[in-house]
Amino acid sequence: MGKGLVRRIIDARWAYLFILPAYIPFIIFIVYPLLNGVRLSFYDATLSGQEFIGLENFQRLFQDEAFLKAIRNTIFFVFGVVPVVVFLALFIAVMVFPLRKHVQSFFRLAFYLPVVASGVILSMVWLWIYNPTFGLFTYILTSVGLPRVAWLGGTTTALPSLALVVLTWILGVPIILYLAALGNIPTSLLEAALIDGANAWQQFWRVTFPLLLPTTLFVLVTQTIGVFQVFVVILLMTRGGPAYSTMTIVFDIWQTAFDFYHFGYASAMGVVLLLIVGTIAVVQYRFLGREVEY
Repeated sequence: MGKGLVRRIIDARWAYLFILPAYIPFIIFIVYPLLNGVRLSFYDATLSGQEFIGLENFQRLFQDEAFLKAIRNTIFFVFGVVPVVVFLALFIAVMVFPLRKHVQSFFRLAFYLPVVASGVILSMVWLWIYNPTFGLFTYILTSVGLPRVAWLGGTTTALPSLALVVLTWILGVPIILYLAALGNIPTSLLEAALIDGANAWQQFWRVTFPLLLPTTLFVLVTQTIGVFQVFVVILLMTRGGPAYSTMTIVFDIWQTAFDFYHFGYASAMGVVLLLIVGTIAVVQYRFLGREVEY
């Protein structure tokens, strides 16, 4: 087994040489910081120096009420946003796909535009929309006689409000992926189902949806990882408040490292985040990967 692997690497040495320019920045900017972050999690690392303390950072983490609340908020955020993204993206793609090509192109552009727009700009726009004095939502509520709502100022409304913001700007990529996947489904399969008497719903559920499982798995895993790392919207709109109700793991890591300069403790938080995301990704592959054929 080992000799066979070495032989394949030797045989493909020129291929590895050609991809080397891409691997060098990957190792420098991804692999090395990751490994160094794991190493720092075992140290009391500050601006003044580093001292090895073993597992003390991890023991302290699980006694830290703010961090435990950040974990709960993050998991609620992810499980509130990702399933909605998958459902809406699939629904919109199925609705848009039968339209003419130029109409499809319009919807692709419309939904993808927030993806390439700056997160800072989008956060500023949503801050105006949520403004309890003169925001768009306030105007709509007061127009129909309802009271004003401090969307970002209440502990029960702040996190769902941020979830809506994130939902609007990450929906574009899954829609485009589903549209591409729908275009790759052989029309002969749908025609065969139609000849066998299948209605539109049966065609979708029995033919289209199973063939979209590889795309669904990819969207589910990548969006889960992406939402776990949401940061800009938290920083600019709430900074984890009110009363830690929007504190997430990534924002807690940033605050611990760059506000308080406890780099070792922040690295331990990063390791915990890595384990949580990795576990969820493995579970997703476990339950969906069995049905996927590449």
